[in-house]
Amino acid sequence: MQRNSFIVVLILLIFFVISFLTNILGPIIPDIVRSFSLSLGLAGFLPFAFFVAYGVMSIPAGLMVEKYGEKRILIAAFLLAFMGALLFALLPGFAIALFSLFLIGIGMAMLQVVINPLLRVAGGEERFAFFSVLAQLFFGAASFLSPLLYTYLVLHVHSGESGFMINILNDLVPENLRWVSLYWVFSVIALIMVLLISLVKFPKVELLEEERIDVGNSFRELAATRKVWLFFLGIFAYVGTEQGIANWISQFLQTYHGVDPATTGASVISYFWGLLTVGCFLGLLLLKLIDSRKVLIFFTTGAIIALLAALFGSKEMALYGFPLTGFFASVMYSVIFSLALNSVPRHHGTFSGILCAGIAGGAVVPLIVGGLGQFFGLQSAMLFLLIPLAYILSIGIWAKPLVNNATVSSVKDLF
Repeated sequence: MQRNSFIVVLILLIFFVISFLTNILGPIIPDIVRSFSLSLGLAGFLPFAFFVAYGVMSIPAGLMVEKYGEKRILIAAFLLAFMGALLFALLPGFAIALFSLFLIGIGMAMLQVVINPLLRVAGGEERFAFFSVLAQLFFGAASFLSPLLYTYLVLHVHSGESGFMINILNDLVPENLRWVSLYWVFSVIALIMVLLISLVKFPKVELLEEERIDVGNSFRELAATRKVWLFFLGIFAYVGTEQGIANWISQFLQTYHGVDPATTGASVISYFWGLLTVGCFLGLLLLKLIDSRKVLIFFTTGAIIALLAALFGSKEMALYGFPLTGFFASVMYSVIFSLALNSVPRHHGTFSGILCAGIAGGAVVPLIVGGLGQFFGLQSAMLFLLIPLAYILSIGIWAKPLVNNATVSSVKDLF
């Protein structure tokens, strides 16, 4: 089959945009709380509205791709993201924010289902692992850059400065809601992606068995298996932990250390995602040398220590500790996912759909933290994150995959 380099570049761009739109909630939560006079409990519904869409849409999206094709689903996904971002940009308010984030989340869930099989076909099966890692690099780069864009816009919109983009945003955004300018940028990005994808001819994708979702016999067989739901809880716990930390970092630093969320707070979140990306590459190396369960135990222990240091240490410890939790969280998703798929002999596509629905943990855990923070304070509430972290740690102990990850006997065998 002829490979398509342009499609590969487009998919990498889609990975970038997904991350750019997804991981901005953490930096702007303090602004939303202040602008709409929200309690921590209500603020917790913001990530809930976004990530619950993954639980709703992951499996249906897989079925829709087989019926309507990749191109139509990609266009529909970015149209939903465009409408969600534009709606909030035009009518900023808490209720609109919830609906907007849900629409964007539905779109992002649809994109996630399409892009991996498409990357395999466009880039070639023999290079799929390489391009998957490259895609994670693009994903991480966007997570690192989006908080910096937020800082730039908040500091320059309605600041007396002039420039093409700044002048336009000055006319569109209320002076007391400068952070809303992000959603104007998001809407433009989503619309550009719709137009770009509309002009591209996509290759035909024949789904492999491990990519196909079957809601019939395969689902019933998996649903009756205890370990399937244990691993589902693992993905649920990981995404909940990741978002529970990332979404509350800035608010925590502002509340307990007087940190400006638009500058230092956004930078800390940026470094959280940056170190998470760096950790992915170190994790790839370690997984060649050490059994994945041991890697998972080591990194999860590191995440627990870093989180406790950030919560109860000095300001400086918090500024370093939170990004370090990102570093230690880096391998968790991929290790849990691989352990899960290697623990069942068949129906990997359907199992993947079930696991992806576990991304809804990003909806539930931040909501719980926000609710607890309302009554006990955010510092005590974030201790709840030790529960999903403890569960992830336990996976490294009880997981018994049918196939272990391949390791080498010495470092020189890597090269």
